[in-house]
Amino acid sequence: AGTSGGAAKAPQTLDEQADAIVREMSLTEKVGQMVMIGVQGTDLTDDSKFMLRQFHIGGVLLFDRNLESAEQTKAFISHMQDYAQGEEAHQKVPLFIGIDEEGGDVVRGKSFIASPPSQLEIGQTGDPGEAERSAAKVGKELKNLGINVNFAPVADVGSPDRRSFSKDATKVTSFVGRAADGYETAGILYAFKHFPGIGKGRVDSHKEVSTVDASMQTLESEDLAPFRKMIETRKPENMFILVSHLIYPAIDAEHSASQSRAVVTDLLREKMGYQGIIITDDMEMGAVANHAPYRQLGVNAAKAGVDIVMVCHEYEHENDIYMGILEAAQNSEISEAQIDASVKRIVKAKIAHEL
Repeated sequence: AGTSGGAAKAPQTLDEQADAIVREMSLTEKVGQMVMIGVQGTDLTDDSKFMLRQFHIGGVLLFDRNLESAEQTKAFISHMQDYAQGEEAHQKVPLFIGIDEEGGDVVRGKSFIASPPSQLEIGQTGDPGEAERSAAKVGKELKNLGINVNFAPVADVGSPDRRSFSKDATKVTSFVGRAADGYETAGILYAFKHFPGIGKGRVDSHKEVSTVDASMQTLESEDLAPFRKMIETRKPENMFILVSHLIYPAIDAEHSASQSRAVVTDLLREKMGYQGIIITDDMEMGAVANHAPYRQLGVNAAKAGVDIVMVCHEYEHENDIYMGILEAAQNSEISEAQIDASVKRIVKAKIAHEL
């Protein structure tokens, strides 16, 4: 804070800084912060520039289609950040640049990013320190490329694949916590996924919706336990919680978690007290995409209480998600207070990390 003819003002708190930035944003800019997209190509294109300029999109998730080499990736990210905050796009805060570098079967850019072992393998060592070391190593490598969010660790208990640390909730909790320590050491944000836990799911949600028929008591003692501990022990501005597309009848028999106010607001935000960013899984997954138009899916997620809607592949779908949320905000179907609260969480995380 500068001086205004008198004594220097006290430096602003993180909350005050975030509030000041949000106040300066138009509604179109705010909605852009609430959408994270995938882009095509290995450098800026007219399409990706359009999304950053016209829709003020606040985050980009990278896939193998975007990643050729370390030099190219670094340059691409730098070009996106420069463009987003430059003369044309005028974004007021930097972009989240994310990736799914979980380890095992879910890795990106294998030719130049060292693939970490799967979480199952790390869990089988019996040493939670291994989770921390692996995350710190991955985090450092990603940060060097300009990536500032890793969509890991998986906090699910007992996935049928290699993606979770263990079938035991207490063990998952300790490994997930140490992984978070590793990412914090590296100075990048991380995401606990897939809330409220997809370990008991038996259908691939990329293809279709699945139901987790566990009782609330079972969910509380098993699937929710790692998330609860992370909410209690972590700073909210360091993390995301990513919400799944599965249906949990014990909480909401009708809606996928990412579309459910009972899951997102009543359980995660209010009952569990989570103050950080809530993001959906990719809206192009069959579990939700097969059941409603994209314009509606984004609105449903925002009304459920998520802060960021993720849509990873087709520009047409990304356009629909953005326009749906914008129109719902313009006609007060989503309140401005809710939008401001979401955008503040996003801006706060961005400035806390000096992205």
